Amino acid sequence: MHVLENACLQVSIADKGAELSRVVDKESGTERLWWADPAVWNRHAPILFPFVGKVTDGKYRIGNREYPMKTQHGFARDMVFACLEETSERIVHRLLSTEETRAIYPFDFSLTICHSLDSANPRRLNIYWTVENTGDGEIIYSIGGHPGFLMPPDTRKEDCFVFFPGKETLTYFGANPAGFALPQDRHELRLDGGFTPYLADVPDTWIFEGQGIETVGIAGPDRRPYVTMHCPGFPMLAVWANPVGPYICLEPWFGRTDDAGFAGTLAEKPGMEKLDAGEKRTITYSIDFHA
Repeated sequence: MHVLENACLQVSIADKGAELSRVVDKESGTERLWWADPAVWNRHAPILFPFVGKVTDGKYRIGNREYPMKTQHGFARDMVFACLEETSERIVHRLLSTEETRAIYPFDFSLTICHSLDSANPRRLNIYWTVENTGDGEIIYSIGGHPGFLMPPDTRKEDCFVFFPGKETLTYFGANPAGFALPQDRHELRLDGGFTPYLADVPDTWIFEGQGIETVGIAGPDRRPYVTMHCPGFPMLAVWANPVGPYICLEPWFGRTDDAGFAGTLAEKPGMEKLDAGEKRTITYSIDFHA
């Protein structure tokens, strides 16, 4: 476990999955990240790569060749990353393709994850993902975040709000019980000053696609922001939580789970990204943990 710390926050990142594993508000002494209770949901903030969500029947096709992908959200979250840099300013991890990964994902890649505390805002954590194609041909991938945020102390999530600054109406779709998307079944979400009660009369997963959402957050019963995520440039965003645990996940995505009944190739899978040989891309988002 590696630690970043300033006057306001203490942040812990694990080598396994390069996963953000703990955020402590030093001023109040409160934990801000879900504690990964295995009886509820055994993750804190996994990185989803090279898939977001599931593939039909646990397999996918590239051209005429089939590959297994039995787990949802790819494999990076369960692999040990090498820690390349650990300073008072940032922690950098990297995962490289191996013979093991190529058996289930036949591409050469480098995935670098950087967590850093913001020099201008001591309550902001910045996250950077750099995906690099280290092979000779094109690679196809998706990537996403999945941080689970605890509610304010002594507050039920059912009494909290999700907010989307500057938005009045959004549309979303959910997933079926098996975890596959239902984009044909879209719903309208009307907002009151950008706020909506947590999961009021909607499915337990909201998937927003092409909505231009740059900021999303969680607020207490008084609508005072508790957590704000800044994710400009992400084409997709999900809001999800296990009904049992006192947390809500805000998930910025490039790519998503298969549509229910999807039978196409990897290149036809919704939201997939591509990189040419030698090309790399850095994606970033940030989280404000308000006092």
